[in-house]
Amino acid sequence: AQSVTQPEDQITVSEGDPLEVKCTYSYGATPYLFWYIQYPNQGLQLLLKYVPGNSLVKGINGFEAEFNKIQNSFHLRKLSAQRSDSAEYFCAVSAQ
Repeated sequence: AQSVTQPEDQITVSEGDPLEVKCTYSYGATPYLFWYIQYPNQGLQLLLKYVPGNSLVKGINGFEAEFNKIQNSFHLRKLSAQRSDSAEYFCAVSAQ
């Protein structure tokens, strides 16, 4: 079975500070991993997608995530948070 865990329910970051949203996954094979963002009263928007290959994935709006096979993690990061980054973030795993 495949699953993801996002340990924090809520993260508070000041504007200009680094932003990190953690995600760990459980999956037997090499997974495809996704980060989505959802702004209030809007649908999900894909931020970035990991496919087997490069471990560091660059996404839209300055977001990036690094695939770590040893730690089974795919944490989302942004060097400098903006007010517009206030939203819900969702990590997902898929077989393809």
